[in-house]
Amino acid sequence: MADMDKTSPLIGVAELAEALAGDRPPALLDIRYVLPAAGPSTETGADQYAAGHLPGAHFVDLERDLAAPPGPPGDGGRHPLPDPELLGAALRRAGVSADRPVVVYDGGPATSAARAWWLLRWAGHQEVRVLDGGLAAWRSAGHPVTGELPQAAAGDFKPVPASLPTLDKESAGELARTGLLLDSRAGERYRGEVEPLDPRAGHIPGAVSAPTFENNAPDGRFRPVAELAERFRELGADGVPVVGVYCGSGVTAAHNVLALELAGYPTVLYPGSWSEWSSDPERPAATGPERG
Repeated sequence: MADMDKTSPLIGVAELAEALAGDRPPALLDIRYVLPAAGPSTETGADQYAAGHLPGAHFVDLERDLAAPPGPPGDGGRHPLPDPELLGAALRRAGVSADRPVVVYDGGPATSAARAWWLLRWAGHQEVRVLDGGLAAWRSAGHPVTGELPQAAAGDFKPVPASLPTLDKESAGELARTGLLLDSRAGERYRGEVEPLDPRAGHIPGAVSAPTFENNAPDGRFRPVAELAERFRELGADGVPVVGVYCGSGVTAAHNVLALELAGYPTVLYPGSWSEWSSDPERPAATGPERG
């Protein structure tokens, strides 16, 4: 059985099923996540995992394992980058090794899965892919799910942090003024009409609205590469050395990073995102639909 194709950050259901049955199956990570803002009675990602997951998948908690606890206001945002030692321990428990491919998935749109994909690459892993369409696509193809916990795993992966570049407040603000910085949140949050999570409404002055979910087709999979490329061309990605991306807390922005990579554009993430920026009273906020 051939190894998984490494040329795309996405993997389809049929290719994953074949890889899982092969001689070098990937480590499989379930990254389902429910925003706390959805309400105290809402089930968690761990609850969803317990109710049914891909056979052999280990659950990885976004807030506990893929982010550090929030620090002081204006420092790191709601989902700061995790401590590399704690991240490595969580990934090793899930069977992640340096020489073993990894596939991450969530319930469908790939927002939390994209965070795991980006973070593993930031930590130096070379073979990470996202299941296109997530659990919904797996189910719709007739593949089984299970509530059984997988056998204990012991990977050997040790993170090498900062293997990908990132933006901080200074460089994000500069890129918005001189290049292209995309805001991945919903349009109403970008415009400052609502702000359900962070201290102030609005966006980084100069940033361009690019809602994450416009990357998806109606079935929850990513749109074709040609459509993604046209989308980002229209947003101004041609002719800039690198496209900066942020969201509320560095989670859904990773979805845009993945889409930009599919379309062939160099990209850099601002992990602190609006939750960090808006907590700093010295940082200005713009409102309305216009750039800048």
